[in-house]
Amino acid sequence: MGERKVVCYIAQSLDGYIADKEETLDWLLDVEMEGDAGYGEFIDTVDTVLLGRRTYEWVIAHEGGKFPYADQRSYVFTSRPKEDEGQIAFTSEDPASVVKKLKQQPGGTIWPVGGSLLLESLLQEDLIDEFIISIAPVTLGDGIPLFQKAQRRLDFTLESVGQDGQIAQVHYVRQRN
Repeated sequence: MGERKVVCYIAQSLDGYIADKEETLDWLLDVEMEGDAGYGEFIDTVDTVLLGRRTYEWVIAHEGGKFPYADQRSYVFTSRPKEDEGQIAFTSEDPASVVKKLKQQPGGTIWPVGGSLLLESLLQEDLIDEFIISIAPVTLGDGIPLFQKAQRRLDFTLESVGQDGQIAQVHYVRQRN
C-alpha cells in the first residue's frame, strides 16, 4: 500500500470563497446539480477527517446536532481541546504535525474538510497531495477565501475537469520529485 494522500475536496464560489461573509454555505445549496459531484465515491476512500473548530461547529449545527463523519477518525483543531468523543479527537496540536504522523500510518485518504486556516497550515508544510475543487457559478464578493495569502509556490498538475449540472470540478495533483 502506498503513502496516504491528503486530498482537499471542497466547493468554492466563482470568485474563490468557501463560505460567505456570514460563514454559511447557503449559496451552495441553490446551485443546480445532477449528481453529487463525485462526493460518494470520494468519501468511500476517506478514513480520516480534519476540521478547524469553527468548521466543526458549523457542521454540527447544520446536521441537526449529528456529526456526519462519525465513521471516520476525526481531528478537530482548537485552542481549547476537550475530551475525545468517540472517534473525534479535539487537539491543540499543530495540524501539520498530526498529518505528518498520520501519513506514516497505514490507512485511507486524509480529508481536510476546512476551514481555510487549516488548509493554509497544511499548504505551508507542502502536505496537500490533491485538490478536487467544485466551482459554483456564483460570486459572493466577500467571505472566507479558499486560499489565504500563500507563503510559497507549489506546483500541481491538472488531472481532470468535470461537470455536474452547473458545477465545474477541477482535480489537481501535486507534483513531487
